[in-house]
Amino acid sequence: MARHENSIVIEAPLEEVFAYVNEPRTLPEWMAGMIETRNVIGTGEGQQYEWTYKMMGIQLRGQNVVVEYDHNQRATHQSIGMISSTWTNTVEPEASGTKLTFVVDYSIPVPVFGKFAESVTLRRNERDMRSALLNVKETLEA
Repeated sequence: MARHENSIVIEAPLEEVFAYVNEPRTLPEWMAGMIETRNVIGTGEGQQYEWTYKMMGIQLRGQNVVVEYDHNQRATHQSIGMISSTWTNTVEPEASGTKLTFVVDYSIPVPVFGKFAESVTLRRNERDMRSALLNVKETLEA
């Protein structure tokens, strides 16, 4: 199981940052590799949605369920499907805006990618997380 954690300060209200990163329909706007989200059901804890994600040129499909939701503080999305992961978004007030932290625990589908591609994929996913944080920042500060 791999883990990536990274943070960024965004000059935007905490409520706006939290709402944006926890809205499944906006994921393709800021998350590298996310092709689409669909069939969104509910809000907050228990929310479910399906996704298609492209990793290393391979399209992967799955479903997320929000398993933890503390409004305007923290939300955890758990993925099932071709990738097993837990993605936690935390927002905290900062003097100049909002600190957004992503923590992702996931496993690489080794039978799909192979052992060699696993290490390359881990590095690329870490870079993609930093890119996602910058995309959120650029969008919300525009």
